[in-house]
Parts: sequence; structure tokens; C-alpha cells
Amino acid sequence: MDEVLACRNVSKTYHDGENLTAVLTNVSLTVNPSEHVAILGSSGSGKSTLLHILGGLDNPSEGEVWFKGQSITAMKSRQLASLRNQHIGFIYQFHHLLPEFTALENAAMPLLIRGESKATAIAAATDILEKVGLTHRMDHKPSALSGGERQRVAIARALVTRPALVLADEPTGNLDDKTGEQVYQLLCDLSQGFGTSFVVVTHDNRLAQKMHRTLRIKDGLLTTQGA
Repeated sequence: MDEVLACRNVSKTYHDGENLTAVLTNVSLTVNPSEHVAILGSSGSGKSTLLHILGGLDNPSEGEVWFKGQSITAMKSRQLASLRNQHIGFIYQFHHLLPEFTALENAAMPLLIRGESKATAIAAATDILEKVGLTHRMDHKPSALSGGERQRVAIARALVTRPALVLADEPTGNLDDKTGEQVYQLLCDLSQGFGTSFVVVTHDNRLAQKMHRTLRIKDGLLTTQGA
């Protein structure tokens, strides 16, 4: 089975004057097609930093990251931007929706940035918003949506390009238990439909236990918690 994502001996150290802070130390992992991997860790454990490195949003101090056998660590900024736009989706805890645009426009944005026609982008965004149950809210701006609805728009935006991999940072962190369960079930359903792999960083044990595989990060070290 060809892995979707891999990193080997990734470390991240921040410099603050003469002080060095090690955030990640020799982290290695692989993610297979359609696999759901949870990375558990408390605040400040390095899990968000790892997610950013896996998605090419940050560079490791040491080590290397591959996406479908291609090193992203050596890529130029333009190559990385193209890779993320075409193959990797991101879901953030605080949505990061554009407030001046509707749910439909927010969901269509990755395709518009890619250069797809407006008609193509709107059609694809409409389809994915229907799948996340927001047909009746497509013309609403984020300020008129509930927290769960905004998170569904963020999921639709992440999946509208049919990516091979989605990286999610505390996707249920600001949701109540019922809405959080609905969001997770939605991810599962869409993953089955698209064959998408998910890496989810969280401090929520209940969410992590639903994944195919759970890892734990503590003091920058990654360990296997269980299957």
C-alpha cells in the first residue's frame, strides 16, 4: 500500500535570542490511503506545529516530509501552494471563513483560487454543501451561521477539491458533544465517498478513540497509543 503522507525524523526548534526551545524531536509517521489518524496532546505539546509541518505551512529544523512519495520539504513556495490547493485540505478550529462571503462562496474559494471557472466552482461547492446538510444556508454569511454550521462550511471548503489528505486542527474543539459527533460522522461519510485520509490533532479522547489509529505527542515526542 502506497502511503499518502510520511515524515521521517522531523524536529522543530525555535530560537529566541540565545535560548533554544525544542518543540518536536525526531517525529516519524506514515498515513495510508483512507486512513484516519488522531494525534492526541495537551496544549503546547507540539501537535499543531506538527500539523503545520505535515501540510507544508512550516518547515522542520531537521527531517523530511513526503506526500505520495514526493518530498515537500524541498519544494519552493509556489510548488507548496499548488500542492495544498490541489491535494491537501485544512480544517481549523476557528473556521477562518471569510466574513464578507456567503457559505457557498467560501466553499467555492479553493477552486476559484485554482483558476476554475465560477460556474464550475459554484457547482462543486453546491454539491459538497448539500452533502454536509447546508442546502438551506448556502446564501448566508458566516455571522448568520451557528458554530456547527460554520464548521460544516469549513469542512466543505476543505473537501471541495476532493483532496487525498485532510489535516484538521481541533475540528470539534468549539462544538458541543452532539454537534461534535455529527461533524465526526460527516468526516467519516465523506471520507468513504472520496477516499480521503484524515490526520486530526486534538485533546479530545472520545474523538481520538473513533479513529483507525491514535498517536500521542508529549514534550515533542510522538508515541503510538493504540489501534
